[in-house]
Amino acid sequence: MSEAHVDPTREAMALFRELPVEGEVAMINLLRFREAAAYPADHADAAAGRTGAEAYVAYGRAAAAPFARAGGRQIWLGVPELTVIGPADERWDLAFIAVYPDAKAFLGMLKDPEYQAAVVHRQAAVADSRLIRCRPKTPGGQFGAAA
Repeated sequence: MSEAHVDPTREAMALFRELPVEGEVAMINLLRFREAAAYPADHADAAAGRTGAEAYVAYGRAAAAPFARAGGRQIWLGVPELTVIGPADERWDLAFIAVYPDAKAFLGMLKDPEYQAAVVHRQAAVADSRLIRCRPKTPGGQFGAAA
């Protein structure tokens, strides 16, 4: 199995900031949860036998207000069943797409103190993840083509 990815690197965030800031930004999220949540010692009371999936629910609750303040909205969510094309060892527990009004809104959410406090739950929950920034386009009449 490949290296696990939980948090963005400084290099990836620098590249994110170099992309255009205007217009909607869609973020594709792929998540694999830990069997048991891995909280730091100073949050041991939060762990109390929590699974990674349960810790992610706690993250969602704690991040809901900052996400809403950023103008974020979840437009699609699914439970992956099979990777038809791609590495067979990449297994995901949850996939969703979140859309923000622009890149500044997403970056602002990351700086929000309430959001930053919520991240401990995400870090405890996630064994591996992918976060892919996309520029939304209007689908055209042909499969895979934009209008």
